[in-house]
Amino acid sequence: MTERVQDLDEAELLTRIFAVLGSASAASTLLGPGDDSAIVAAADGRFTISTDLLVEGHHFRRDWSSGYDIGWRAAMQNMADAAAMGARPTALTVGLVLPADTEVAFVQELARGFVDAGGPWALDVVGGDLVAGPCLMVAVTVTGDLGAAPAVLRSGARPGDVLALAGRCGWSAAGLAVLGSGRLDETVTRTHPQVRAVIEAFRRPVAAIAEGVAARPHAHAMMDVSDGLVRDAARIAAASGVSIELREPEIALARDAELLGAVAEFLGDPGLVRAWLLGGGEDHAMLAAFPADAVPAGFAPVGAVKARAGQAPAVTVAGAEPHVRGWDHFRR
Repeated sequence: MTERVQDLDEAELLTRIFAVLGSASAASTLLGPGDDSAIVAAADGRFTISTDLLVEGHHFRRDWSSGYDIGWRAAMQNMADAAAMGARPTALTVGLVLPADTEVAFVQELARGFVDAGGPWALDVVGGDLVAGPCLMVAVTVTGDLGAAPAVLRSGARPGDVLALAGRCGWSAAGLAVLGSGRLDETVTRTHPQVRAVIEAFRRPVAAIAEGVAARPHAHAMMDVSDGLVRDAARIAAASGVSIELREPEIALARDAELLGAVAEFLGDPGLVRAWLLGGGEDHAMLAAFPADAVPAGFAPVGAVKARAGQAPAVTVAGAEPHVRGWDHFRR
């Protein structure tokens, strides 16, 4: 018989979850789950904090992603937000809204995804909340340690800077397109390694966290790419009062373009490559502005920061205003 959330009380479900999470062991965790609040060290008297919310049917589908996938993805996108400020992720809290028929094993796998995603950063899930509700929702908050250094904001880009990217671009969007195409089966994933790679990137993105933390001494501005290269470059441009000229993405991001080209060919539409590179989000690459002589290893130049002139577009691609806009939660 499959055990479901409705078969347990809250204390019993928490016991199952804590068995997966294990005891809090990170050096930054002074008090883990069990009290009304956790206590997390803030070594220099400050910490970064960010929250993301994932809603079933909007951000994920359980027929496309396992509980482990969803937990991994939720943790990874939150850790990316800390790293985009130049902060090392230190702790997570997780709130879950669970329908009564949710399988207990699914919830445990969700917790295991959090554990494994945060493992390289010795990250603890230090608390959270459980409530019953009509659809599955996952709310995650991350704290980060700046190590006594200034945070890297979106607003520091300067004319003359190089805009550079660390991490993947377009992979998650391509994976979403494949999953939505109805053409996926075991034969496809076995015979098309590029298709398999982008599906994995959608389900379990690997954010450029280490690159973001390491870029802190050099970057004038930085953010993670969650809503597409064009949209997030425009956010840096707006915050910094500059304009940004992106290079041709198929050239600047040639490695990504080559892999995505094989996926686009599988789907029968080569034009998808450019759309994925410019508008695809949720790879959680790091997009940063650096002095021209200080672009660190792991970052590839993708554009230039220029002085804002009149009513010129905030972002251009090879000198032209782009037609791709990226993801907006309230407009499709």
